[in-house]
Amino acid sequence: MAKSSVSSSPSPVASNSTGNAASLPALPATYEAALQELEGLVARLESGQLPLDQLLSGYQRGAQLLKFCRDRLEAVETQIKVLEGTELKPWNPT
Repeated sequence: MAKSSVSSSPSPVASNSTGNAASLPALPATYEAALQELEGLVARLESGQLPLDQLLSGYQRGAQLLKFCRDRLEAVETQIKVLEGTELKPWNPT
């Protein structure tokens, strides 16, 4: 169904200069692949070396990857709640 878009190419950012969300690659198959792509994308965005159109499409892709990762984490948290039979307590580091 969904194709993995993680590749060894230097930029997973869509090359379409319009920056449309429809031109973004498919979501990765796993949380780990999405996180790896997101980390690389953030590094390129922070480098300040991307043209404006690639910054926009990179930001859009980053938002898409971030939502994917959050959704996966939420799904795992829900599964843990079911397995434990109780609500998880918020983690408050001291």
